[in-house]
Amino acid sequence: MLNGLVMAFLVGGIICAIAQLVMDLTCLPPGHIMVLTVMLGAVLGGFGIYDFLVKLGGAGATIPLTSFGNALTKGAILGIKQFGWIGAFKGVLQETSLGISVAIFMAWILALFFNPKG
Repeated sequence: MLNGLVMAFLVGGIICAIAQLVMDLTCLPPGHIMVLTVMLGAVLGGFGIYDFLVKLGGAGATIPLTSFGNALTKGAILGIKQFGWIGAFKGVLQETSLGISVAIFMAWILALFFNPKG
């Protein structure tokens, strides 16, 4: 149990530390860095490397934004295998719809309680 917690902390920490280094050492805005992390997760997932990170770090690899890119790739590959090329869109939506729905719902709930500044 303890070993799994330590590995989750290390894997998630390394992923987040890399993103923080990119933020500190470049002039890229945070939105671009978020897109880069999703793309990195998608590429690593496409080559099967991200699955190794998930086995190694558990929640440390499934919580960061790179995991969303991995889910997109897994869904597209699964959809293509089941339904052909048009299935790529269906697979992506099936794999990520819950996460997207929760994000939209939580944003709506928070918007009820807080006023944005601007």
